[in-house]
Amino acid sequence: MASSLLVFSGIAFAQKAKTPKPITQSETEFIDGLMARMTIEEKIGQLTLYTSGWDVTGPSLNPTSTEELREGRVGGLFNAHGVAYVRGLQDIAVKETRLGIPLLFGYDVIHGHQTIFPTPLGEASSWDLDLIQESARLSAIEAAASGLNWTFNPMVDIARDPRWGRVMEGSGEDTYLGSKIGVAKVIGYQGDNLADPLTLLACVKHFAAYGAPLAGRDYGTVDMSERTLREYYLPPYKAAIDAGAATVMTSFNEVDGVPATGSSWLLTDILRNEWGFKGFVVTDYTAINEILAFGVVPDLKAAGELALKSGVDMDMEGSVFNRFTKQSLEEGKVTEAEIDQAVRRILEAKWKAGLFANPYLYLDEKREKMHVRSQVMKDHALNAGKRSIVLLKNEAVNDIPLLPISKSVKTIAVIGPVGDNQLDVMGSWHASGIEADVVTVLAGIRKAVPNALVTYTQGCGFEGDDTSGFAAARTAASKADIVIMALGENYVQSGEAASRTDIRLPGQQEALVSAIMATGKPVIALIAAGRPLDLSALDEQVPAIVNTWQLGTMHGVAVADVLFGDYNPSAKITMTFPRNVGQIPLFYNTKNVGRPIDLDQKYTSKYIDAPNTPLYPFGYGLSYTTFAYSDLTVSQPAMAMADTISVSVTVTNTGKMAGEEVVQLYVKDMVGSVTRPVRELKGFDKIMLAPGESKTVTFRLSANDLAFYNQNMDFKAEPGEFEVFIGGDSNASLSGGFELK
Repeated sequence: MASSLLVFSGIAFAQKAKTPKPITQSETEFIDGLMARMTIEEKIGQLTLYTSGWDVTGPSLNPTSTEELREGRVGGLFNAHGVAYVRGLQDIAVKETRLGIPLLFGYDVIHGHQTIFPTPLGEASSWDLDLIQESARLSAIEAAASGLNWTFNPMVDIARDPRWGRVMEGSGEDTYLGSKIGVAKVIGYQGDNLADPLTLLACVKHFAAYGAPLAGRDYGTVDMSERTLREYYLPPYKAAIDAGAATVMTSFNEVDGVPATGSSWLLTDILRNEWGFKGFVVTDYTAINEILAFGVVPDLKAAGELALKSGVDMDMEGSVFNRFTKQSLEEGKVTEAEIDQAVRRILEAKWKAGLFANPYLYLDEKREKMHVRSQVMKDHALNAGKRSIVLLKNEAVNDIPLLPISKSVKTIAVIGPVGDNQLDVMGSWHASGIEADVVTVLAGIRKAVPNALVTYTQGCGFEGDDTSGFAAARTAASKADIVIMALGENYVQSGEAASRTDIRLPGQQEALVSAIMATGKPVIALIAAGRPLDLSALDEQVPAIVNTWQLGTMHGVAVADVLFGDYNPSAKITMTFPRNVGQIPLFYNTKNVGRPIDLDQKYTSKYIDAPNTPLYPFGYGLSYTTFAYSDLTVSQPAMAMADTISVSVTVTNTGKMAGEEVVQLYVKDMVGSVTRPVRELKGFDKIMLAPGESKTVTFRLSANDLAFYNQNMDFKAEPGEFEVFIGGDSNASLSGGFELK
């Protein structure tokens, strides 16, 4: 029976799927046999990843990539999604190439596919690992239902500098928490069977230390000691790999003077030989080409040779392998064994994803209609959104906290560029998010209080010096019982290539706040941003500040649920908020110094023109209720290296509303053979308490929790005294101690 044709941008695709033939061989036998039949061009083709574009007619593949695809010289495509389009491309690979090797289809599914969840830094603030894992699982379902089988996530780069725009894509500044979140995401994306057509291959990125560029400038130089690299930056990658991540992406930066994409120390010595990683390594976008700019190779051919020999398996978009690797082989600069090693890793991933058993496994139109933009996705987006919102400040007005707002309120003025904005609250990396699906702040508030008069005026934009909207904003505020300032960044002011030297509210938003505060009306500030901002000016003026982050599709409903008390905020920041950009980098687990801060002594380590504390510390976040910590107990005064010790605390809800508290355990090593941080997060638990209810929370510590890299760069715990702290943020003061023998 003849098949009908589907046409995208001039490329005709047969719609009829080829019936898969059962495979009776083992994985090794099958791949051995396949590789024995491959030409060197076909092998190199498997190492090549190209992008699909999108033009006015829809998705499209450029003519050169299409020709190479038909020649069997492409191993995968990214940015191609939608079952009909992906099926057409897979048809070319399976039916028109000599060996019929199926393609991998990847995409930046970072916080949702078409239904958008909170940006990763925002969702990390939930401290809810089950929620984060569920976000990854549902993202995988929606994306896989659209024909994808690979995501370039999780990003586990530790970041201590909010000038770097990509902080929005990670989990913040802490190694322990970042490792836990990386594991949750890998499990969520991959499940327990990579051949399940509702899972995605995970890709841990960016290896390594991409989150530490000097001065926070994206793609910039990373320069740190091996001790710092291993102790603070590498553990989240290893944790995600130990959780079974199928692939790893290289980073754009250099490490120890060598571009990461050409570093055999990173990609072979550490990743494979030390950690035992068995999957494949893909570059970031054109990262092999960019080795040339570092000045360590003379030309692109040499860049490809360096990358391949260092441990890169797949070249994203740069086409360096396709253009030069055969010549490099002929010249003896690379070996066929090195090429075969990379090919095998990629074919193994395709096997594990079920693509050799059925190249069309992920291509089911009924499944696509069932899952994409479903109510299940929206319900989760709302739940994740509520749990990601951080209450930063809530002062009393007339002896009553400004939040939550009574639903009997008569008039509300919503003012600011985020107020009636569907696009920007999706945040950076919002994949194929549907702008029309997004619930705005204005719409969410109007739905929550249908009997109130809710007005909106923008006041100003995200950029420029235009203050012409201030007058209308002041008029609207003067007529309202309460004013909600919807402020923040637009979606391109954070994310990749969005480093900023000034991380205050962009444009004239601070001036707009001052103008509205002058009306004397009670004001609540909502901050929808991708990074920690310098909110010092707002903190001085505004009685209530809510850091909403950019929550995605259900942004406005989640915000309204918090504003009107339908949900009691429980999130806590995972990245320190500075008082000004001059404090950056600023993070809680800093080291002791020889001249610790002493405000009464001149020659001590401090700033003389500003407070030396952060505006909001790591782990901080308020609730509509209050919590008291008491009775910290350490199970024994000393522990042996082979033992564990318990640390317990009683937490009581001392307020009038049920709420959740993130109970945090920090440890300080009093004396080490190398300098140790003032404290380090070593455990957390999120608990729900009714008013007046108390719970005992217990943490267990082993010697491995106390280990670090000593003077000989051995990772081990050292005997000595330790102090423990438990509380609601990194400034926790309730303490105890024990000795490690």
